[in-house]
Amino acid sequence: MTPADAERAVHTGAQAIIVSNHGGRNLDTVPATIDVLAKIVKQVDRRMPVLVDGGIRRGTDVLKALALGATAVMIGRPYIWGLAAGAQPEFLSA
Repeated sequence: MTPADAERAVHTGAQAIIVSNHGGRNLDTVPATIDVLAKIVKQVDRRMPVLVDGGIRRGTDVLKALALGATAVMIGRPYIWGLAAGAQPEFLSA
């Protein structure tokens, strides 16, 4: 969640970085991953892939993260919501 931690990961030989607060927005002092992503991408400077998760709710969130330099975007809740809605008649009608 910080450029310093990202730099430490680079120097310890990590293969990639995942910018994640692990659902930590439950605490009001933890920033959103999208708010720290650009600084971490800049610090890493293409030395390794930077993945991001947390707060991704729709396709435009994915586009924003990619525009800020993420190599890939991970999702959790939207995928689970889609699976939970699968095969329910009220969700299949247009």
